[in-house]
Amino acid sequence: MPWKIFLIILLILIVGFLVYPYLKREKKESQVCFRDHCFLVELALTPEEKSRGLMYRESLDKNRGMLFIYQKEGEYSFWMKNVLIPLDIIWLDKDKNIIYVAENCQPCPDVPCPSIKPNRAAKYVLEINGGLASQIGLSVGNQLEFEIN
Repeated sequence: MPWKIFLIILLILIVGFLVYPYLKREKKESQVCFRDHCFLVELALTPEEKSRGLMYRESLDKNRGMLFIYQKEGEYSFWMKNVLIPLDIIWLDKDKNIIYVAENCQPCPDVPCPSIKPNRAAKYVLEINGGLASQIGLSVGNQLEFEIN
């Protein structure tokens, strides 16, 4: 009997040590600005973070968003599967110039969900609340400011 208790405690400790780094992991954030409008954005850096994006979020503060960062420029498509709120999706080139804006993309409740992508290569993609891009005057050719640490 004492061995069973010891093994259970040992198993709990091992699982705890393995899981703790994932629970403790802090989200990396940065600030993206356009003129006098700034957004505090979560950085999507890993394949898992990019795949999940803003899925399952019931709300997003007006000054918040997510910035997807890719190693190299490419044609990156997005979809609204499992996204619960309308989003503006903004693609940027390596110089942080806007190359495409998909405004007010609506959640996709049914499968298949259409893919949204520009016909140009991008290095960054910014997601913000739907309708904000036009409210603050974001359009193709504008440049955004941000630093990635």
